[in-house]
Amino acid sequence: MHAHDHESSVAEHGVSTLVDAHAEAVEVAPEPKLYGLIAEFRDVGTVLAAARRVRDAGYRRWDVHSPFPIHGIEKAMGVRPTLLPWLVLAGGLTGMGLGLLLVWYTNAFDYPFLISGKPIFSLQANIPVIFEMTVLFSAFTAVFGMLLLNKLPMLYNPLFRSARFRRVTDDRFVIAVDATDPRFERETTEALLRSAGAIAVEEVEE
Repeated sequence: MHAHDHESSVAEHGVSTLVDAHAEAVEVAPEPKLYGLIAEFRDVGTVLAAARRVRDAGYRRWDVHSPFPIHGIEKAMGVRPTLLPWLVLAGGLTGMGLGLLLVWYTNAFDYPFLISGKPIFSLQANIPVIFEMTVLFSAFTAVFGMLLLNKLPMLYNPLFRSARFRRVTDDRFVIAVDATDPRFERETTEALLRSAGAIAVEEVEE
């Protein structure tokens, strides 16, 4: 009798453990995180007007997707000039300074070598080295600065999960507002997009 009770208790305990483990597995399952909203528009004029309204509302993390380039979309979106030229200038000046330091250190400081009474350090003779260092640092800054400003490499964009978004390569125009935008609020942003002429607004999850 006691043995039977013990076996029943073990069996019940085993079932209880499995149920608890299953409950914990259900509890820890991550909920899908909202990536943002996409709004679909039928024509260029409507999406241009909508872009101006989103810009004027103060949104900063959003984009317009179109099957072809739209004249004036940068102004409608309030796109600011890129920082990349300034980054390239800073990279080039850094390379020039390092090149100058390199030729001075190697030729005039670490191993000075006097030849035919010529100056220990001559700027004209070392211009090729300084020029090459300037070009090298400018090129690296342009490439890596572009990747940084474009948030690359991004191996996958959640927008591609949306069947509605696929029509942007055919005959539709889409405004995508990122959920991380400081002004993003689910209901308020959707109301703004619909009042701007969107024929559909859809949530996109990560």
